[in-house]
Amino acid sequence: MRIGTRGSLLAKWQAEHVRKRIFDVSGVEAEIVIIRTSGDKLAQAPLTQIGGKGVFIKELEDALLEGAVDLAVHSVKDVPTETPPRLYFPAVLPREDVRDCVVSRAPGGLTALREGARVGTSSLRRQAQLRRVRRDLDFRDLRGNVDTRLRKMESGEYEAVVLAKAGLDRLGLSHRISEILSPEICLPAVGQGAIAIESRTTDRDLTEILDKLDHAETRNAVVAERALLAELQGGCQIPVGAWGRLERDDLVLEACVVSVDGSECVRERGAGPPGNAAELGKDVARRLLANGAGQILEQAARQYE
Repeated sequence: MRIGTRGSLLAKWQAEHVRKRIFDVSGVEAEIVIIRTSGDKLAQAPLTQIGGKGVFIKELEDALLEGAVDLAVHSVKDVPTETPPRLYFPAVLPREDVRDCVVSRAPGGLTALREGARVGTSSLRRQAQLRRVRRDLDFRDLRGNVDTRLRKMESGEYEAVVLAKAGLDRLGLSHRISEILSPEICLPAVGQGAIAIESRTTDRDLTEILDKLDHAETRNAVVAERALLAELQGGCQIPVGAWGRLERDDLVLEACVVSVDGSECVRERGAGPPGNAAELGKDVARRLLANGAGQILEQAARQYE
């Protein structure tokens, strides 16, 4: 079995994690195949310029369709809401911490940063939400792997960077975290903290193995979040945050749409049966749009045309 992945440290960690899980449940050995994606090749260009949709997975999906690999491992937040014909996601693994975090050179977190401090993140979602609490900070685009971003901060280009906590946890870098951002301050990206396995619909012989890796609670949360994003007609580079999770017997979904400058924010929450995850996502999206989210998204799209 051949597992396709990007070549970053985090992507390789995720692929190795899947390889071990497959062996644990089936005894089947697998090899990891490194594939360079468009997002990796254009590592210095802002995502708003190269287009956010699929830039980190297209070449992996091409390799699947061509038969060069049997599985592809993705961070769910990188996966567009539309899946190519002949491909599907048989397994979504248990989700890690969904929250964002701040890593800074000086002690303390966001509140400890000086006025005008340079903060690196390529995410419009993070920039927009954090401007609501620290409008005085100088948010700048920062791309690259986790180690690259930390190195640029340490060299003095940035005084702090904002990253997904799950990535730091997986790489054993949790001790570097200065502050964990609560979802009340910064809702995560759709799918953040979750890993998905993609394969060909014709390879049903793999289904029995991959079914054992699928985590229903995470899948339902991700389905709700992705349905919301699809209804908003957004990719991974729009200022939308969403967090689905199980509370008692209900699937709860919180979401927000924030203007790029942080001045406007529409936030909604919904709940329903886990089996109706897609319907919940669509319902919350429609309520966001009814309360003005559409105008915010249009403004953001025009700004980054």
